[in-house]
Amino acid sequence: MTVEPDAGHRIDIIVNRHRVRVIHGGITIADTLAALTVSETGCPDVFYFPRADVNMARLERSERTSTCPHKGSAAYFHLRTEDGRIEDAAWSYEAPHETVRGIGGYLAFDVQRVDRIDQTS
Repeated sequence: MTVEPDAGHRIDIIVNRHRVRVIHGGITIADTLAALTVSETGCPDVFYFPRADVNMARLERSERTSTCPHKGSAAYFHLRTEDGRIEDAAWSYEAPHETVRGIGGYLAFDVQRVDRIDQTS
């Protein structure tokens, strides 16, 4: 699916058939064969995980929100670890704009707030 909200901005949502995992502190937080890879103009690719493949018991909803003019409003989640809470480690577009509805309810993780996000064959 390709989204072109304006002439200079593009969003591609690609079904990713590889195994994608989020690992932090040696614990697997998310593990899926059904990720979406979102490629957006000017941004690094981001993996979005179906909630069914995320350990939701490790996440706690944050009060933080943000708005993207191309995707809509994002809700954030803290990651609970054995060493404490990692603030706003993940986000979700729970009601994204119609043009990117495919990411609705999926979760993405901030690569700078978790130890690893791996994609394998």
